[in-house]
Amino acid sequence: MKRPLLTVWLCVLLSAAFMSVPWLVPHCGFFALFGLVPLLVAEDIADRHGIRRFWLMVYLCFVLWNAATTWWVKNATVGGAVFAVLANAFQMAAVWWAYRMFKRRTAGILPYIFLAALWIAWEKWYLQAAEISWPWLVLGNAFAQSTRSIQWYEITGSLGGSLWVWVSNLSIFWLLRSLTGEEMKPLVRKAMPFWTALVIGFPYAASAHIWHYLKEDSEGSVPVVIAQPNFDPYEKFTAMSQAEQTEVLLGLYDEALKGDSSWTGLLLAPETFTGDIFLDDINSSPTFRSFQAFLDRYPGAGLLFGASTYDVYRDRRSKPHILARRFGNGWVVNHNSAILTDTSGRADIFHKSKLVVGTELTPYPKIFVPLDDKLGGVMGRCVGQEHIACVRHFKPAGDGSRECVMVGVPVCYESVYGEYCTGYVKMGARMLAVITNDAWWGDTPGYRQHLSYSCLRAIETRRDIARCANTGISAIIDRRGEILSSTGWWERCTLEGQVNLSSRTTFFVRHGDLVGRASVLMFLLMLLALLVRLLHKN
Repeated sequence: MKRPLLTVWLCVLLSAAFMSVPWLVPHCGFFALFGLVPLLVAEDIADRHGIRRFWLMVYLCFVLWNAATTWWVKNATVGGAVFAVLANAFQMAAVWWAYRMFKRRTAGILPYIFLAALWIAWEKWYLQAAEISWPWLVLGNAFAQSTRSIQWYEITGSLGGSLWVWVSNLSIFWLLRSLTGEEMKPLVRKAMPFWTALVIGFPYAASAHIWHYLKEDSEGSVPVVIAQPNFDPYEKFTAMSQAEQTEVLLGLYDEALKGDSSWTGLLLAPETFTGDIFLDDINSSPTFRSFQAFLDRYPGAGLLFGASTYDVYRDRRSKPHILARRFGNGWVVNHNSAILTDTSGRADIFHKSKLVVGTELTPYPKIFVPLDDKLGGVMGRCVGQEHIACVRHFKPAGDGSRECVMVGVPVCYESVYGEYCTGYVKMGARMLAVITNDAWWGDTPGYRQHLSYSCLRAIETRRDIARCANTGISAIIDRRGEILSSTGWWERCTLEGQVNLSSRTTFFVRHGDLVGRASVLMFLLMLLALLVRLLHKN
């Protein structure tokens, strides 16, 4: 018993290590294609030798994987990091536990199909419906730093990558079983090597084909200047005043534009650059007035920036929203917003909808708001926008008119949600602009992982992306998911370039996440079939 137990532990640790590599080492997404095989082998050994409490070993495997890849969250919130690692690993282990329960009542390949379907259905729930959502380790994200191998995400989205991971791992596992004497039909045994090679190799070949034949369908371009002001968020309100920060930002723009008043592009500033925007009187904001004075010198430019914004309600008697806080004799509702303005003085505003639990969002507010009130209001209470929307940049045309360019602005965490970001394209976005502040995590894998997810969004939507990050990495990403130019980490600088425009819609944009929906349906049908079978037996 000692030797099988040792082998099981070795396999559990190997699986945790293999699954961590794609998130930590660039161009190593292929590790995910076999990373779960050791865990499947460990389970097979545990079943054969009657090793008890295997579920706890599975849970440990997922805890190690989550901790190795997302430990950096602790730089922003230790409690949040511990909760994210343990809770996410628990849900992964719960999926595995459900698969083992299903396996006890069925045989052959059905339990493994059930495992893959349930896992992807769980990822779909995380990406679309979960109140407390942490889809950072969706299996398809393993290829975010290996974009040349997943150009077909324009058809399937990132959950297509999750399906590839599962089919590949299960094929390798069954190939190993066929080689070690597992009882199989001769035809199946002979076909397994060819099937496994096809499963692993075909997506690579398909991606290479799409990469080679992908046509540039640019409908013009927008010049951009991305400012990376490099403010330490932990000292933002003590080291410099907002006026001084605004002066730094505008100085960066001036240095890049060199006084060229004919420049007609888009200026970008990071998420939550300012916190003095009251939505009922935007012009009362000193920051907004400074931006308008600056734009008077560059009348063809637009300025896109992030802001903490506020809706103020004067009536103390009626609470306008469950997440509203007391403010003087009334209430205030907070938003994390993206605002685009130009010399006309207009302000197109979009409120971030995919909010970070704890720091921005109080989940299940009917339960947690009263508790948070008793604790003194320690949780974030931002209110997101119900419906996705774009902001407008008016690009001067050659005949003196202005062309309206719709810009989708995923704010920070929103860029992790693939199908959500297709909503910008459906609303007419011809380019995307990600604004974020990744400085909370420090110099860790976190900001590099977050940057790579923007590359996935570029492929899924076939939109060029201008990414503005407070401390880096800011970048210009083309429709293939390739980073054309980027800044360094923790440096004050600007990044200049051209962002191509496109109106083309991909299959994924038009039809959404078919892989996720099919997995949900498959899981429910298999669960229903099991229930009918059990009732029939009884």
